[in-house]
Amino acid sequence: MRKWLKSTDTLLFSVKDKTAYITLNRPERRNALTLKTLQELHDALLEADDRTDVHSVVLAGAGPDFCAGWDLAGNDLNPVSSAAAAPADEDTPVYRSASANIDDDSWQLERITELRMVAFDMHKPVICRLHGNCIANGSDIAFLCDLLIADENASIGYPPVRVQGSPASHMWLYHVGPQWAKRFLLTGDSISGRDAEKIGLVLKAVPADQLDDEIADLTRRFAAISPDLLACNKRIVNLGLELMGARTLQRLASETDARGHLSEGRMAFRRNCQEVGVKEAVRQRDAPFGSGRIRLRD
Repeated sequence: MRKWLKSTDTLLFSVKDKTAYITLNRPERRNALTLKTLQELHDALLEADDRTDVHSVVLAGAGPDFCAGWDLAGNDLNPVSSAAAAPADEDTPVYRSASANIDDDSWQLERITELRMVAFDMHKPVICRLHGNCIANGSDIAFLCDLLIADENASIGYPPVRVQGSPASHMWLYHVGPQWAKRFLLTGDSISGRDAEKIGLVLKAVPADQLDDEIADLTRRFAAISPDLLACNKRIVNLGLELMGARTLQRLASETDARGHLSEGRMAFRRNCQEVGVKEAVRQRDAPFGSGRIRLRD
């Protein structure tokens, strides 16, 4: 396959001590995702999977956040490409538009899910380093990783379910079970890294200054094991998830999100973004929920 060896303007890529480090690198946008970022992330993960000097991958975010979701200000309000004007002549192709109908929207969302699924499908383990905000589409890519290690003060959630649709990539059920999945997705509330550890949403939460050491301990252990064996044991667990419907649910989640895009709440949110701007529209979306933070007992 073609080698993807260098960092880009949206990602940092390096290999050290048998570990590939892939870092979302748009800190000025809180690492909000674009189609370009997702395509480059897909390619970088495949590059790491193909390299014989790599045993595992660490996925992180530059700056104060892991990933604050989709870049609403820099893209169409649907997290998809909304291309195509009318053709100039009969030889000019017309492409699907995200806003055209539910089937076109589903098609676009499914293509984006395919880009994200590489972390789940690849042979080598992927550790997600969570700090700051990991919200909305940021959680989509995080939950497809194999192990999540979080700053205990990180914020994890999916606020867009309040007006915009549902997660187009859905691993909530498999991480925390039906009741907690509903608790998050019926309210859009978030949870700290510390409390996320208690319900199994992340493997472990530690103070921010211990995060890199905690991950380094795991990568050292992975470096001592043959990548072939790492692949055997990752893939048998993921095949078990597939037998529990995980892959089918990802496709259904895209279709359900497309349905949610037709809701009156979503339409009103789009109009509000155009009238008052994305930042104010998001503030108004979240205002009725106060802090929006789930807190567990000690």
